[in-house]
Amino acid sequence: MKTEPKPATEEQIRQLGTLLEGESTMVLSVVDAEGLAYAAPVFYVTGAPVDTVGAEQLDLLWLSSADSVHSLALSADPHVAVTVYRPTFAWREIAGAQMRGCCSIVEGAERQAILVRYCQRFQLGAVLGLAIKAGTLYRFRPEWVRLVDNRQGFGWKAEFVLPA
Repeated sequence: MKTEPKPATEEQIRQLGTLLEGESTMVLSVVDAEGLAYAAPVFYVTGAPVDTVGAEQLDLLWLSSADSVHSLALSADPHVAVTVYRPTFAWREIAGAQMRGCCSIVEGAERQAILVRYCQRFQLGAVLGLAIKAGTLYRFRPEWVRLVDNRQGFGWKAEFVLPA
């Protein structure tokens, strides 16, 4: 029998925010119009610093070409799954988050501000200037989260939902 996840606690939001702020790459999973699944690793920045209170701190934003497989799938269905995890070779250190939610495109002044942070974080400078200008900036807002952390015990997990 499947139980419904409970609303997130402050501690769970803090744990998730710390994980997201500490990593740089997420795996974005989409399903295309033919029902085929795709997973793409992409760099991301969070919507706001971890000490910020509000849903935007847990947003993940990334830049992609509008004609990539995952972007085309997003244009048909904005519902996705995302995974962020800490790289390790030791099973006792496996920790990460599995999430489901929706994506949207970021435009205007907000896009410019986020792109500045994105380029600074990944030290992109002017090297990728044209690709950055031509790219689409996407926002993922998690709705359902499963935290996994074997440091707290083998198979430890916590599932919760976030407010819309």
